Amino acid sequence: MVAGMRSYLAALGVDIELEIAKGSLLLSAEQSHLSAERVFEIQRMIETLESGIDQAVKDGYQGLWASGDMSWELGPERDFSRLVEYEWRLEELFRGRPELQGVCLYHADNLPREFLRKGLVVHPSLFVNETLSRINPNYLAPESLTEAALASLDIDSALQLLAASDGMG
Repeated sequence: MVAGMRSYLAALGVDIELEIAKGSLLLSAEQSHLSAERVFEIQRMIETLESGIDQAVKDGYQGLWASGDMSWELGPERDFSRLVEYEWRLEELFRGRPELQGVCLYHADNLPREFLRKGLVVHPSLFVNETLSRINPNYLAPESLTEAALASLDIDSALQLLAASDGMG
């Protein structure tokens, strides 16, 4: 993922080495948010992001833009049991710290359907591609999430609609 992002930015004309040297770009595959047992720690991840925001502002930037590949972010065990809790905590952080912007990456081709279903309902907006983002019609506020509501979501239709809006369907 880091190599891919580096290539993408270089293709856009970004001087990667200069931006890294200036401290305005950090490309990392570090997983310091995992415990010694390589288990995803929600609080540690939130604290890492908060620290990154504080450091970016201290360094004179308006904020921090971050992305996380969710198939990798949760660690090698791919334990998705705390996904909803993490994503809602992350949404709270986004609302409470407007200096933070970012994207959670969900790759439909390599994640379990249940994981995609849960990921889809916890985000109020979706980034489809470089030019298209939309309000998420499948978003469920924390107090609205029930097993029945989650089970009623037709994930295949939702993904087909997103792919079609991207011009890929």
